[in-house]
Amino acid sequence: MIMEKQKVLITVKTYPTISQTYAETVCTAGVKEDGSWVRIYPVPFRRLDEIKRYKKFDWIECRLRQSRKDWRPESFNPIDGELTRIKYLGTGIDRKWRERRRILLRPNQVFDRLSSLISEAKTNRRSLAIFKPTDVIDFIWREEEREWDAKKLHAIHKRLNQEELFEDNKWKNNFDIIPKLPYSFSYVFKDVEGKESTLKILDWEIGALYWNCLKSTGNNEAKAIDKVKAKYFHEFTQKDLHFFVGTTLRFHSVSPNPWLIIGVFPAPFDDQLSLY
Repeated sequence: MIMEKQKVLITVKTYPTISQTYAETVCTAGVKEDGSWVRIYPVPFRRLDEIKRYKKFDWIECRLRQSRKDWRPESFNPIDGELTRIKYLGTGIDRKWRERRRILLRPNQVFDRLSSLISEAKTNRRSLAIFKPTDVIDFIWREEEREWDAKKLHAIHKRLNQEELFEDNKWKNNFDIIPKLPYSFSYVFKDVEGKESTLKILDWEIGALYWNCLKSTGNNEAKAIDKVKAKYFHEFTQKDLHFFVGTTLRFHSVSPNPWLIIGVFPAPFDDQLSLY
């Protein structure tokens, strides 16, 4: 079923992954005006015209179709690539974070028990949510493979060198695959029941931050990681930190804990803004 045009407040853009079909894809998620979640996939984000490239907290308008390949309840496909930016939901002097909090942190929409989220995934009632950790204990990282899968890259480059009928091939002329992150980053935290968990962070912002820090430190990876930790741990944990969390299709209903952090919401503490 195809929806009428929907307004979606973008809250999540994951770091791009490579795809033989789309070259690169980004998982985008956000909330509609009624607060319900949608996942928009696939989106070949870096192939979009500059005017269509949305950012976090942009309102966009699009038509969506329930995904036929992804059976999670919030998963939709964009129709004909129609993604129109409407306006940015900023944090100016008047608004501060009030409007963002009003839309996102609604009663019964913020989870504080990981067991509840796991149950929601197991029964396929939910695959996107907002989670409030009780205590963020640590921020950790681990080294990963530094290159994308060679077979996938070969298939992508082969496609880039081919002209395809009925498609706009202009994007292929200057397209470079985004570099793979050499590290993965995770939060270690406790929920309201005292359960300790470690969840990987997949959002685009942490990847972009790492590359910027690497450049500013003269390609010193250790110093770049320290800067990332300073932002995500030392700075963000001093704020009213919430996680945007999601599941992957592969592990949605089978993993003991299928949830990942796909974005962060580090709202400032302010007594006047604390009422959701």
